[in-house]
Amino acid sequence: MGLIGILLGLGLLIWFAYRGWSVLLLAPLSALIAALLSNEPLLANWTQTFMGSAASFVGQFFPLFLLGALFGKLMEDSGSVTAIAEFMTEKLGAERAILAVVLAGAIVTYGGVSLFVALFVLAPMAEALFRVADIPRRLMPPAIALGTFTFTMMALPGTPAIQNAIPMPFFGTTPFAAPGLGIIASLIMLGFGLWWLSRAEASARRAGEGFDGIGPDLHAVVTDPVLRERATVTREFDPAEIEHGHLSVERPSIALAALPLVLVIVVNLLMSFVILPRLDFSFLAEPRWGGVTFSGVSGVWSVAVALIVAILATIAINRRRLPKLRETMDAGANASVLPIFSVASLVGFGAVVAALPAFALVRDWVLSIGGGPLVSLAVATNILAALTGSASGGLTIALDALGATYLQRAGELGIDPALLHRVAVMSAGTLDSLPHSGAVVTLLAVCGVTPKQSYLDIVMVAIVGAIVALVAVIALGSVAGSF
Repeated sequence: MGLIGILLGLGLLIWFAYRGWSVLLLAPLSALIAALLSNEPLLANWTQTFMGSAASFVGQFFPLFLLGALFGKLMEDSGSVTAIAEFMTEKLGAERAILAVVLAGAIVTYGGVSLFVALFVLAPMAEALFRVADIPRRLMPPAIALGTFTFTMMALPGTPAIQNAIPMPFFGTTPFAAPGLGIIASLIMLGFGLWWLSRAEASARRAGEGFDGIGPDLHAVVTDPVLRERATVTREFDPAEIEHGHLSVERPSIALAALPLVLVIVVNLLMSFVILPRLDFSFLAEPRWGGVTFSGVSGVWSVAVALIVAILATIAINRRRLPKLRETMDAGANASVLPIFSVASLVGFGAVVAALPAFALVRDWVLSIGGGPLVSLAVATNILAALTGSASGGLTIALDALGATYLQRAGELGIDPALLHRVAVMSAGTLDSLPHSGAVVTLLAVCGVTPKQSYLDIVMVAIVGAIVALVAVIALGSVAGSF
């Protein structure tokens, strides 16, 4: 009955979440159903196991959710994201429209701008470019997905994406874990995606298919409650806050617009390898600080400081373009709240399931998968990300339940924790792009297309290309180790 309870609870969570029910309600209810059928105490599982794990996730990662959403909103309202998109459009032109959209998305998301902020800026830009170039509207979503969902989220060294931060406390790694492998994976994803989109564009031209359709009502997209519930378990920005604040009609120069993005990467690098390692953090072992190790917090601290510096720089550079600064900052802060608690609720559900006696069967099956801990970790994370429709939720559930075991096995086999980190992050970012993913649903909505029109191309650039890169990283890491 215990295993049936786990499957039933998970099934109910997926079924109702897909229909727009709040995960804040579904996750504890599903956890309690699993506990009930396992004959486990309900209230203890809710208040101690579920809430304890959810609170731990909030305690570890809320600073990054808050700072990431705030930075994204400031970059949007100051006109910086639009300035970068317009610069790429001007330099590459309509004849390279797909490349312009991909690179614009990659630049802003690698620099720390939240995905949903990027989507609502990139979609109108892509529409204008594709109209002039006479490229079918259905290719807009895969082009945007390639630049925002894939290598900048899970492979490029130092990416401030929350998915890249989650493994750090578990493995004692930095945002720059396995940089060489990350760069190789990024090139594979980018190259494969551009090849597929170029092939799709050529096929459309041969068939005489050009730009079509009328753009969506972005206000309706932003205010859609079902879409909002799906989206907030996917990324760290609540789409409902997109229209709040005050968008500047004036744009900064490209140099000023890009400077905060550069600062995120540079400060992150300096904090990770130069500044923090030279300071004495032995006091962290004291009970008042939770007895944590420096490696368990240094990665999160590096990203947090980098985002703080970038936020301050964005405000200083664009103060004149941010006349309603308080409204913008309020919107950014508010945008982080529902996502952090939605993902934390998924994590709480996973903690209850992992604590049930029947979970031992699931754990033993996952750990028995051939190919060693790298393959096992990749399979487990992919499955959980696919089921929850959330890269961050699936990744945290997997590491909460099995992270210590994977770290132990890796140590026994001489596998660098940095390699575990990169494999885990890339695994979370593959099957999280299934049709029920909030990011996919939002992307299709802002582009004004249906899954039937665009989803196959999204699969190719965001899932197939990512899996090819993941296989390459596992193969290279197994032979040459982490580099």
